[in-house]
Amino acid sequence: MLLNRFPWWKNLAVAVVILTALLYALPNLYGTDPAVQISATETATPPGSDTQQQINAALQKAGLMSIGEETDEHHLLLRFASTDQQFQAREILQQSLGKDWLVALNLATSTPAWLRAMGAAPMKLGLDLRGGLHFLLQVDVDSVTRQRAEGDLSEIGQSLRKAHIRYTSLSRSESGNLRITLRDTDALNDANRLLSSRYQVFVWTTDPRQLSLQGELSPAALQQVRNDTLEQAMNTLRNEVNELGVTEALVQQQGASRITIDLPGIQDTAEAEKILGKTATLEFHMVDTGDSTASATGITPFPYNNRTVSLQNRVILHGSSITSAMASAGEDGRPAVSIRLGGTGDTLFSRTTAENIGKPMAVLYVEVKPNITVVDGKKVIHYDTERRVISVATIQSALGNSFEITGLTSSEEARTLALLLRAGALPAPVAVIESRQIGPNLGKQNIHQGVVSVEVGFILVVLFMALYYRLMGIIANVALLANLILIVAILSLLGGTLTLPGIAGIVLTMGMAVDANVLIFERIREELRNGGGVQASIHAGYDRAFMTIVDANVTTLIVAIVLFSMGSGTIKNFAVTLTIGLVTSMFTAITGTRAIVNLLYGQRSLKKISIGI
Repeated sequence: MLLNRFPWWKNLAVAVVILTALLYALPNLYGTDPAVQISATETATPPGSDTQQQINAALQKAGLMSIGEETDEHHLLLRFASTDQQFQAREILQQSLGKDWLVALNLATSTPAWLRAMGAAPMKLGLDLRGGLHFLLQVDVDSVTRQRAEGDLSEIGQSLRKAHIRYTSLSRSESGNLRITLRDTDALNDANRLLSSRYQVFVWTTDPRQLSLQGELSPAALQQVRNDTLEQAMNTLRNEVNELGVTEALVQQQGASRITIDLPGIQDTAEAEKILGKTATLEFHMVDTGDSTASATGITPFPYNNRTVSLQNRVILHGSSITSAMASAGEDGRPAVSIRLGGTGDTLFSRTTAENIGKPMAVLYVEVKPNITVVDGKKVIHYDTERRVISVATIQSALGNSFEITGLTSSEEARTLALLLRAGALPAPVAVIESRQIGPNLGKQNIHQGVVSVEVGFILVVLFMALYYRLMGIIANVALLANLILIVAILSLLGGTLTLPGIAGIVLTMGMAVDANVLIFERIREELRNGGGVQASIHAGYDRAFMTIVDANVTTLIVAIVLFSMGSGTIKNFAVTLTIGLVTSMFTAITGTRAIVNLLYGQRSLKKISIGI
């Protein structure tokens, strides 16, 4: 007689997995509290006991009281009973603390401390569930193409001179195409052979009549430039939102030249709008102290402190070389930014400062500002570049990888400049063409609808399985509940973000999870109808349905992988929950239910089982 049973260690492993999943899914049962987060700028000391006393006194004077406080080295979080108290507290604390402190609205999890000590945390909720801010940014990728062509043009001129190929002009069109005019036909042919072999990213065409050679970036190279620009822009924007203290932000590409940014839980737009999409960097120039006039080649005048300074156009250090920037106070007590360069400092910068000790050097602040106008009902974006001198100082010694920028007007300007430099310069100008604030009420409504959809789907499936397959159906329902717990626990452990499409993926997974049990149970019923014994039928049902279940799940898994690799953010969230659900359903529907069936029916001589026939 065939007996169905698992070894003790396998039953223990199944129990440990389910109990662990239940533990790490628990934080999702706790909600969030309206909170005010107080952070110190670099010019202010971290929040201490004096600061907390000042905050408590200001709140008590207004008749407000927090329901909880959490503090660390840099932040103080105050919880409140309602959003009305949250908004009132922010206004009061902004007036009480001043500009040296950042007071922002947030939502704080109510997970107990003992769960958080174990590393358990709730799932992150997307913008459609939690509310927050949404930005749509337009990236000027064409400007990068033009810069790429400008750089290649200079390099091509050097290559032609080294090869002793004589040309009369090098030029670049507004679209980024290159045009080279040669001296004669031999030079034209030589240039065509040289450039076609060395600069294959361009498609070269010749015009024998005008003795010209035209180069246009190939479609593949153009697409690569666009992809690299958007990828670098998204990385920089992620750094910027991290500086804002948003750990659940979603930054993703939309279309060929746009980026969307979702900041779930953030309700204060002022700080986000001030930072996101701001294209700013620094340039270091030597101040011209010779007899050259302001209109001379290589010299540009700039106003500075009620006077005009003339800067040499040569840039001796770009902001991209900066690896660390912190707002601080200079020796005179005025706002400053402490700078650190990569490695031992930029070579040109170090050499130039060593050769010009005692001479003035200027720091030029360069910011590209979008100017959006509406023409014939369409938005047209123009980019204006603003340059201003923020500091002129005499070089006292050769500067290495650490130095300080002074001459800033306020601590807020120093903090913003340090933030932008830490995040890195955007590769191309960007413009915020759309910004929306999604209130928490919409998020609550979406959460309610999503939860109701899961509950309704779960209840209908449970009723069907219990009525149609009796006790075996109830076993499948227990496995279905365990599968739902596993999905939530894995998403929580991975720090995944749940959106409405993700909830749809969970609902779909529930149907597919019981589908595996339907295949197993129908196989068992077929064996019983054919006169097989109970134990043999159970064994055959699980054994022979296994490959069918695997085939069905693998094909769906392939589709989920394709959706994740090629879809947008919302589609990816659907694919993630679907993939996790497929894996967990394989465990619960096969191993989980088999363990329960073996405990109930294994090692016993039976004539029938409760399977609905």
